[in-house]
Amino acid sequence: MSGVRVLVGTRKGAFILTSDENRKKWEINGPHFAGWEIYHVNGSPADPNRLYASQSSGWFGQVIQRSDDGGKTWEPVGNAFAYEGTPGTHQWYDGTQHPWEFKRVWLLQPSPTDPDVAYAGVEDAALFRTQDGGQTWQELPGLRHAKGNLWQPGAGGMCLHTILLDPTNPDRIFTAISAAGAFRSDDGGESWQPINKGLVSPYELPDADADVGHCVHGLAMHPSRPEVLFMQKHWDVMRSDNAGDLWHEISGNLPTDFGFPIAVHAHEPETIYVVPIKSDSEHYPPDGKLRVYRSRSGGNEWEALTNGLPQSDCYVNVLRSALAVDSLDSCGVYLGTTGGQVYASADSGDSWTAVVRDLPPVLSVEVQTLP
Repeated sequence: MSGVRVLVGTRKGAFILTSDENRKKWEINGPHFAGWEIYHVNGSPADPNRLYASQSSGWFGQVIQRSDDGGKTWEPVGNAFAYEGTPGTHQWYDGTQHPWEFKRVWLLQPSPTDPDVAYAGVEDAALFRTQDGGQTWQELPGLRHAKGNLWQPGAGGMCLHTILLDPTNPDRIFTAISAAGAFRSDDGGESWQPINKGLVSPYELPDADADVGHCVHGLAMHPSRPEVLFMQKHWDVMRSDNAGDLWHEISGNLPTDFGFPIAVHAHEPETIYVVPIKSDSEHYPPDGKLRVYRSRSGGNEWEALTNGLPQSDCYVNVLRSALAVDSLDSCGVYLGTTGGQVYASADSGDSWTAVVRDLPPVLSVEVQTLP
């Protein structure tokens, strides 16, 4: 019988939630790395037992952990993240230039075909790759050459938080950076171009439709249509039908178009999910009601999914990496909150159940579909 493994990163450790294909009874294991901030845990599509975790501490710095047995045991691997050459400077909050400084790893994205290959998105924003299971990491510096001197931090720092690997073209990679925008490489990460045409940021940028500087919160794609991208921007939900060359807004009837995560249904390429938050200054659901919104039409027409989610006095946030979908026949959707709840839906979002309620604030949620 198949099942799922949900990988949860929190402010005080990692947790692994497992269930069979029915997703009604759950086993909760953790915390792993108790007391540490775990920005991201992710598993290899090529080997489900190969997991990578980003462990961070203001006292002890950055540690990459690897498991080869599905999270039962872990070992620290390479933690040297050095920018190639002379890093130079990028734009600071006040418009001055500031030295590039490594702080932490925000995201780990394993290769779909090789468990020893993985990508890391870091702060200050850059892209790294390992080809030896995390023992060593090399920067792909071409990304920072895409007008990196004009990038500047968002409220949470200048982080590379999204990496999408085109399953049909190993040379194509998409990234998103707060607050620089979205970027694409068509040559395996050697060179990059901004893909922000159509984005408008009148409240954040002096030039509202600048080439870079947009605060992109997340990107998503369906593997069957990698040229179609969906974006949750600081404000606006966006769509591109040509691999990011041009974007158009699909916010439609959402109660607010501010939010952090975005995800695509495993079997329905036109079904997408977002979690609207009241505003960029009030990071909680409108009206104190936690609602996931689903569009079955690729955007513009949205329905609120509320069954099993708190509909009063709820003031949690759902961060950019805390929404995920599985690939079982009845697609499962999972979200984690800053209140420590992890909710699961085994029916594409129609109904929800709290798998666990009292974890530390959730930073990330990933899910593996197990054979």
